[in-house]
Amino acid sequence: MFHEIDMTSWPRAQVFGYFSRMAPTGYSLSVRVDVTHLLKVKAEQAFHFFPAYLWLVTKNLCKQKEFTTAVKDGKVGYYDTLTPFYAQFHEDTHTFSMMWTEYKADFRAFEADYLENQAKFGDNHGFLCQPGTPPENAYTVSCIPWLDFAHFAVHSYEKQPYFFPSVEAGSITKEADGRSTMALSLTCHHAATDGYHVKVFLDDLQCDMNEFEKFV
Repeated sequence: MFHEIDMTSWPRAQVFGYFSRMAPTGYSLSVRVDVTHLLKVKAEQAFHFFPAYLWLVTKNLCKQKEFTTAVKDGKVGYYDTLTPFYAQFHEDTHTFSMMWTEYKADFRAFEADYLENQAKFGDNHGFLCQPGTPPENAYTVSCIPWLDFAHFAVHSYEKQPYFFPSVEAGSITKEADGRSTMALSLTCHHAATDGYHVKVFLDDLQCDMNEFEKFV
């Protein structure tokens, strides 16, 4: 559901106005997240890593309405949740198509929907794998599973006001100390979020990865 924001009382109104109209600005940063415990739970509980990644990122973005900020019908507001909009790679052509799975608070229910989408539409080519139009609360989240990276960024604000974050993961790397880590890049619109919001998101994300057995 979309909720309109009262711009007369919103503490972020002037910041939003400046970075959306006067000086449209985006920023990006890349960090390493520790997936050691997440992989341990995966080995014990037999779930799929990629939908777990999609679910964890979406769950923790949705905790802060700044990450779900959007403009609808000329009104600034926020959504209750986001819908992950992600790439499906095609081995035969080395191209990709886009898919989406509605977020659900229950991980196993979300994973089941993800796997159902894969079975029905995963082999379809074209920009969209599945029929219909992505929901208006869809945000881009994906991964580059073949490589590690120090930084990754995507900025595109030319055609429409877009304030959702974009999230990209890299391959999993085994560190010298035995931990498994994964590069994670966030690209954000400064009108909607600041470094504080990213810090809270990353802390919450790591916490959930470290306690993932609670969700399976």
